[in-house]
Amino acid sequence: MSSTKQSVTVIGLGPMGQAMAGAFLDRGYDVTVWNRTASRADALVTRGAVLAPNVKEALAAHELVILSLTDYDAMYAVLEPAEAALTGRTLVNLSSDTPEKARDAARWAAEQGAVQLTGGVTVPPSGIGQAESSTFYSGPRDVFDRHRPALEVITGRTDHRGEDPGLAALMYQIGMVMFWTSMLSYWQAIALADANGLTAADILPHAVETANSLPGFFSFYAERIDAGRHIGDVDRLAMGMASIEHVLHTNADAGVDTTLPAAVVELARRGMDAGHAADSFSSLVELMKKAGA
Repeated sequence: MSSTKQSVTVIGLGPMGQAMAGAFLDRGYDVTVWNRTASRADALVTRGAVLAPNVKEALAAHELVILSLTDYDAMYAVLEPAEAALTGRTLVNLSSDTPEKARDAARWAAEQGAVQLTGGVTVPPSGIGQAESSTFYSGPRDVFDRHRPALEVITGRTDHRGEDPGLAALMYQIGMVMFWTSMLSYWQAIALADANGLTAADILPHAVETANSLPGFFSFYAERIDAGRHIGDVDRLAMGMASIEHVLHTNADAGVDTTLPAAVVELARRGMDAGHAADSFSSLVELMKKAGA
């Protein structure tokens, strides 16, 4: 194990893993890499990385190990055959998965004599190594503090959310809830525009303006929701229901897929049936806290 230079092992060389390994090389780290498809390491090796022949040697190379894998099932598939080499290692698990799986993995790592820091990277590969980019972390605070300089190579901003190893995964998934749903709404808007002879470029300024208006709504409703105040003084679900149905009918009339707007209508109908017609449409949050019928 290198003691004269900062060092790290990166396991998993998809676009994110390659960007992370590259960022460490740029900062002068000794970098060992491993990937099931070894050829993905070629460009990194040219830049000075060491390609480990197997996972056991990749783990043995350095104490700090960055995992950039598809999910936690992939982590077990990669690491279980090399369990004996995990003792004394810090696993910074940046793989995407559920909070519960992150907690289970942290317990499993501890059983092998390792410690896990869960991470949730909030940027795409192009944001790796950038000072303004950020990553959520959770797990032992002392381990986070000890490795913070290395973590700040991945993204300049590091946000430790607590000792619970599931919290970073939770924050990441909260972001993904908003990202995927928001992007689907954009695709829906483009499909509707296309059906009416407009291009994505034609509606782009309006789409951006609409998206930029959302933070104001987030702030306004957050305080009310935390206080349990869904009063219909500014908006009412019954009024929103009419608008939501107009969206559905406009898409149906245009002949485009209505799966997404129909789902929104169904949720609003549940709110109406639950007696929230005169309440703010933020009252739908209370329905969404429980699994739907």
